[in-house]
Amino acid sequence: MKRYFLSLIWLPLLVMSVACGSSGSGDASNGSPAVFVTGEDAPLPTVVSFNITLNTITLTNQSGKTVTVLSQATTVDFGRLMGLRSLLGFSSVPAGTYTSATFNMASPIIDYINLSANPPSLGTMNGTLTNSSVTVSFPQAMVVGNNGLAGLHMDFDLRDSLQTDQTGQITGMVNPVITIAAVSATDEEGEITDFTGALVSTDTMHNTFRMQGPWGFQETIAVNAQTQYNGTFSLTSLPTDGIISVVGRVQADGSILARAVEVVTTDAAFISGRILQLTPSSGPVQNLTMFIGEELPAMSGNFARGQVLTFDVSQVTNYDVCFIDNWLTNFVFNSSSLVAGQRIFVGGTWDSTTATFTPDMISLRRQGVVGQLTPNSVSVTNGNQGSFKLQNDGLLGWVAQGPFTVNTSNGTTFINVSGLSGLSSATPPITASGLVLDVAGQPQVYAQRVAVRP
Repeated sequence: MKRYFLSLIWLPLLVMSVACGSSGSGDASNGSPAVFVTGEDAPLPTVVSFNITLNTITLTNQSGKTVTVLSQATTVDFGRLMGLRSLLGFSSVPAGTYTSATFNMASPIIDYINLSANPPSLGTMNGTLTNSSVTVSFPQAMVVGNNGLAGLHMDFDLRDSLQTDQTGQITGMVNPVITIAAVSATDEEGEITDFTGALVSTDTMHNTFRMQGPWGFQETIAVNAQTQYNGTFSLTSLPTDGIISVVGRVQADGSILARAVEVVTTDAAFISGRILQLTPSSGPVQNLTMFIGEELPAMSGNFARGQVLTFDVSQVTNYDVCFIDNWLTNFVFNSSSLVAGQRIFVGGTWDSTTATFTPDMISLRRQGVVGQLTPNSVSVTNGNQGSFKLQNDGLLGWVAQGPFTVNTSNGTTFINVSGLSGLSSATPPITASGLVLDVAGQPQVYAQRVAVRP
């Protein structure tokens, strides 16, 4: 019965499920040529956090001259950006044709999960870079016109960057493998799919508001008549200090024009990360164990970012699904339909005097998973509607005890492959981005986007 009901609501889930997450930064320009920088990640199994500081990013044009597009050291957790894109920087640049980008980095800190422990435990390792400066050529030159806006999309491939020993365990040695591409703000690859934080202020005169991300970044969000809000919210009723999530595109002044604005919770505090274990394993959950990848405000003790924590959620009754605002969500995500591997936000209250976080809502968030295609698993129902199976050695593969199912629809976007049927001949790792739902106790992905890794 559950599987049948999921098939009924899959299409509205897909159409309405735009991306969710956190962090971003931007500096305004005055109509001069500009470049925005976005980041993404190809993950490695069990690695849940890869914090690396990008000291600078410079572009080189066809004449050999360089220009800096990221000058302020920025720490990015690429372990969190699985199939998601976050704004890393915005800078005015001279018009011209750029052929390569150079990334100067500091050694990372790596968090990984020991899935053999009960409950799963966290390990931390200081990484060592084999090369702190990496220059990557654009496959196609990036052209920045007069008064134009161009995008540099970087993909930090952790799967190929992190060296492993003969048993498959990471050693801490990191040989950075970075893929770059020139994108425009209107490209699907140029969309910002990962910015969540606390509302700082609203400016109704200019149709904008400011947001504070978990790492201290602030960003201006612009709205227009096409911007969608959840519930009855609007620009004038956004709650101060409430947790807001947006998806949209970078504008020439460095702001993000929001396609959708979601008030995740009116609480002034949240933690987010991936579920590692549930107690009990079926039925209404009483306690959950999760890796805390984000927090707002900065918390201390057991609830600090980068911890694995087990806590009581038996009193939580408010469940929702990212950017979906209808009664159907209660049937696909509730206290009995959580499953290990899901990425969630937990809203609540934070008492700094007692270092106590009290949860009162849980929101299912979009995430990305990566894996190898299981041979002969592609099933086409109609066009791009159907399914396939992925195998990985990470969290979802561990929960499923083998390959897990990825469901697609005719609204799914396919990147670097000619639709669902084209996956049968795809050999590189595949990333599926969407919602992870519980189907008969097993995690299944309902994908908004499927990409074959370049």
